[in-house]
Amino acid sequence: MSLSGVYVTAVESRPPGVLGASSTSNSRGQRPFGARVKAFVELTKPRIIELLLITTVPVMFLAEQGVPDLKLVLLTCVGGYLSAGGANALNMYIDRDIDALMERTSQRPLVTGMVSPRECLAFGITLAVVSTLLFGLTVNWLSAWLSLGALLFYVVVYTMILKRRTSQNIVWGGIAGCLPVLIGWSSVTDSLSWAPVVLFLVMFFWTPPHYWPLSMKVRDDYARVGVPMLPVIASNKVVARQIVIYSWVMVAVSLLLTPLGYTGWFYTTVALAAGGFWLWEAHGLQNRAKAEVTGARLKEMRLFHWSITYVSILFVAVAVDPFLR
Repeated sequence: MSLSGVYVTAVESRPPGVLGASSTSNSRGQRPFGARVKAFVELTKPRIIELLLITTVPVMFLAEQGVPDLKLVLLTCVGGYLSAGGANALNMYIDRDIDALMERTSQRPLVTGMVSPRECLAFGITLAVVSTLLFGLTVNWLSAWLSLGALLFYVVVYTMILKRRTSQNIVWGGIAGCLPVLIGWSSVTDSLSWAPVVLFLVMFFWTPPHYWPLSMKVRDDYARVGVPMLPVIASNKVVARQIVIYSWVMVAVSLLLTPLGYTGWFYTTVALAAGGFWLWEAHGLQNRAKAEVTGARLKEMRLFHWSITYVSILFVAVAVDPFLR
């Protein structure tokens, strides 16, 4: 059965009036303005964008070897938010069928009816166009094309091609989330260098062990809609082993900035300490998986939450290091 067929079956199996009540209460005349504004903001996934900006702004400090022009920082942040927001809105437009069947996405604006699919599509395309022009006209065109490339990669390559077809979806689809590092550097220098490439690779190897623990937690959601995230098709032991492998490569790559001459003792110390704790958590997850621990005792979300803290600490060190050299 196709995904659309699953969706129709699920809708028809709901108690009478459930979907109809939601649709009626959210008709155009009964959607409060404030709630509508909040819904459009939710389309941009602000919490995810916070993480993208954490990996963009510190790289601008590294590229400048000091404090970059604050107006440039503001324009880059606004452009980055609009671009990532447009990508996220288009992602929700494409995934609205499976979002309605997954518990953790069941309150998204398209599912609740607060925003219509047509409005979401127009909103996403508008943000994509505005962000590209903003980057090109106020920052530089290299940053504009990188930003547009990230958006198209996320929407077309990850959401439309990879997500529902392969367990490696998040590995290669994660490239879109790595590009803000290049955008941060190019916004200052209008060029690229080995430093942003190294940090790009850090984020590339960070993405799977960041996302797979969450996927382990909500594997039933993904299994229900036929999205083959690695934890859906593989055992906890296999997933944990992959997490450990990616984690070691990520930490090793993070230490390349100093021998390449871009950072000094402060960044190296922070990278070693934060990376060491990451590896401790990753191996802990693997040991629990080997013991065939399941449910709450697996504690997979410990690594997920630490992964966000790790990348924040690492990139703050990237920003601070130039002032201590």
